[in-house]
Amino acid sequence: MNSVTVRNLLVRGMLAGLAAGLLALVVAYFLGEPRVDSAIAYEEAHSHEHGMEAVSRTMQSTGGLSTGVLLYGVAFGGIAALAYCFALGRIGRFGPRASALLLAAAGLIAVYVVPFLKYPANPPSVGDPDTIGKRTTLYFLMMLLSVLLAVATVILGKRLAPRLGNWNASLSAGAFFVLAVGLAYAFLPAVNEVPNDFSASLLWQFRLAALAIQLTLWASFGLVFGVLAERVLTPKPAVAAAEGAGTRTTPVPH
Repeated sequence: MNSVTVRNLLVRGMLAGLAAGLLALVVAYFLGEPRVDSAIAYEEAHSHEHGMEAVSRTMQSTGGLSTGVLLYGVAFGGIAALAYCFALGRIGRFGPRASALLLAAAGLIAVYVVPFLKYPANPPSVGDPDTIGKRTTLYFLMMLLSVLLAVATVILGKRLAPRLGNWNASLSAGAFFVLAVGLAYAFLPAVNEVPNDFSASLLWQFRLAALAIQLTLWASFGLVFGVLAERVLTPKPAVAAAEGAGTRTTPVPH
């Protein structure tokens, strides 16, 4: 793949990430923010420290949320587009749209779902401030392990395919991924700092909202970027026909 194509896909990936960020922003505002407000209300009711906010809650839930999600979407789209350039043609004979959807599904599982199942998202007021560094390190370590294991799974599946066939190779590679993730879950320390009197339903709703935001982000990116990538990688019929007509020899009248 030449540098021009990579650059075009990178730009379209960032645009697709921006579009996906807009959709994720809607989900975050209507599903996530009400749970954050409830968690903050719980924290204020159980805390004796009431300091001045550097940024108002209204600004956090509007301008701050929009800026963070949209910038994240653009950066996420650019990184995903580069991963797409590397994976294209290496994960099977799939078209541009199917490859984008497969990449989005694999990315959602490896980058978010696997770490989420070990270290799920928590709302404000949940977690000891003194352990935030440790919890962040463990989460990103789990994410890194998950991504590396996902790459190893793809490589293993491709190497087993000539001997076992595509179906059996996929099942074997999938079993390897599940086993390796299970071992990582077992050896990495657990973190449970949810207060005993914290609402279980609020915690569950917050985590579902966090999962919905990521699902919206990855799914919409896969759909939008697949369309944009196809336009770059697959020539339009009209353009192809015009190019063919230009190279066709015109008969000379006698």
